Amino acid sequence: MANKDAYLIPAFSVSNRIARFVWGIVYAALFRPSPRPFHRWRVFLLRCFGARIGSGCAVYPKSEVWAPWNLVCEDVVAVADGAIIYNPSQITLGSHCIVSQQAYLCGATHDHEDPNFPLISAPITLEAYSWVCARATVQPGITLGKGAILGLGAVATKDLEPWSIYGGIPARKLKNRKHEGFDGL
Repeated sequence: MANKDAYLIPAFSVSNRIARFVWGIVYAALFRPSPRPFHRWRVFLLRCFGARIGSGCAVYPKSEVWAPWNLVCEDVVAVADGAIIYNPSQITLGSHCIVSQQAYLCGATHDHEDPNFPLISAPITLEAYSWVCARATVQPGITLGKGAILGLGAVATKDLEPWSIYGGIPARKLKNRKHEGFDGL
């Protein structure tokens, strides 16, 4: 019997791949072509595939959600056009958080130390009032603290402190963010 090449073995179960295939059809036929103001329609479609989404959320038609069943959004969350949510593990978006244009929430990587190169997935959490700015990237297992901002094009490689602003690659703390009045909303 010949050795199997670990690089050719699927990282996901057959049921997961079938669910993503069906989601891909729904995404292409109903989600993506929907008019921009139809946020409730897109939230409905995501919920049909297991997403847990609160009220007042705005998910734009050119955003991409890899696995809706691993998405949790609290109330008043915005996911902009071009944002990519790659979520083999759960990604949680806290109340009033924003994922801007072309931001990338990357919930998995591969173990480059293992010759079998297995997929490693870890949850991502964006706490309330946090903001991932345009073209910024959040790596697997990262938490953005309450009110944290990950600046334009920055890469979060470690957890971000609450009410702080980060920038750069890798992201480093630039300053504190004012937060008077946020807690009362």
